[in-house]
Amino acid sequence: MRERPPSDPSLEERTVPRPAERVDTAPRLEIVVEREAGREGGARAVLLDGDLVRVGSHPANDLVVTDPAVSRFHLRLTRELRGWRLRDMGSTNGTRVLGMGIRDADLPHGEALIEIGDSRVRVRERASERSVPVSEHSRYGAIFGGSASMRKLFAIMDRVAPSHANVLIEGESGTGKELVAAELVKRSARVDRPFVVVDCSAIPANLIESTLFGHVRGAFTGAERDRVGAFEAANGGTVFLDELGELPLEMQPKLLRVIEAQRVQRIGENRPREIDVRVVAATNRMLDREMNAGRFREDLYFRLAVVTLRLPALRERLEDLELLVAALLTSMDALHAQPRFTPEVLAEMRRHDWPGNVRELRNYVERVVVLERPEPLASSASGAAPAAGPADGVDLEVPFTEAKETLVQRFERRYIAELLRWADGNVTKAARKAKVDRIHLHRLITRHDLKPARSFRE
Repeated sequence: MRERPPSDPSLEERTVPRPAERVDTAPRLEIVVEREAGREGGARAVLLDGDLVRVGSHPANDLVVTDPAVSRFHLRLTRELRGWRLRDMGSTNGTRVLGMGIRDADLPHGEALIEIGDSRVRVRERASERSVPVSEHSRYGAIFGGSASMRKLFAIMDRVAPSHANVLIEGESGTGKELVAAELVKRSARVDRPFVVVDCSAIPANLIESTLFGHVRGAFTGAERDRVGAFEAANGGTVFLDELGELPLEMQPKLLRVIEAQRVQRIGENRPREIDVRVVAATNRMLDREMNAGRFREDLYFRLAVVTLRLPALRERLEDLELLVAALLTSMDALHAQPRFTPEVLAEMRRHDWPGNVRELRNYVERVVVLERPEPLASSASGAAPAAGPADGVDLEVPFTEAKETLVQRFERRYIAELLRWADGNVTKAARKAKVDRIHLHRLITRHDLKPARSFRE
């Protein structure tokens, strides 16, 4: 737990004018439920606007399917750079396209037939009609992004920040979730009140309750003095719960009670204390999947996700690379290194997947500054091997999860590139050789930009 006082330099530029806006159109899907087990009547169709569509039997989904074989939160459809992406949320009975089980795949452009449980839905992309606000600026405080996805995010943040609503920030590791939380606080009425950050993944399970709610001396072995918990310390301000998905299940009902009642009780104390706290939470996990698996409570999810902000991965906004590089060089006081990022280097960077997102990009830019030359990227089209780091490629300055993700991404690209060469570009033959599902192989090929994405019907 750490508190950021108002004088913290990261909270500079508090008085920021409302960004100018224009309008853009939201993505649109038509979903026709052609067969719905347990429901009488013919097919029904719905039109859904937005870049995220949830499908399942729970009433909170965008499309509710009453089939008892459909999970509460069955699947997600998200609009990404290359089109619509389907991800199964760990459903009990699975998701099928063309009779094949799907966990994560790009949908073909135009139309796709999806089977869930004992039901069948047809998804079609339609022309956008609903207008959505888009900021005209490519910067939001400490956050940079000129892509449409980021400027839409800036416009939403501008509306959410002044409210007292709880916010859930979703995004992969390294996308800047804590920066988003800080920018929301800067523009809120609580800007001059405490901003307390709690990393739920870094606190031992036996200390999480004390960290959040505090304790009195003697409440348990080792409690040698009174301790003020995060919620009490943030009274009047904001608590930022980072890596919310790591919160132990047994702690979740206690957290829910504190958020709902706005009262906190220290361990070992009978007297509750009144608080006034706004909660901003972040996670790199898909909480739909965690709820299906029984690892996260629905009631807590809906209490926190009054507003949900989804941060795009860096691979979804590669047009922001040049802007981000310039911003990172400025923050490092190293603008003299900008000529090293030639058009050829930037082109190679656009071919990289950036599994560590902006955090990985910052590390790369810093290495270029320090070494005074660009380094080859593992997933570049040239196939050049990455420069060896300390301890045979293990860089202990990089967090374990990020290092593992980077290694997996490098292996995937090299394996699939060699596999496609062996199969002379025949995806079906390559899938048989690797003993993987052909659609899953299509997804990996697209992810690593090894060849143009194609339809499921190939």
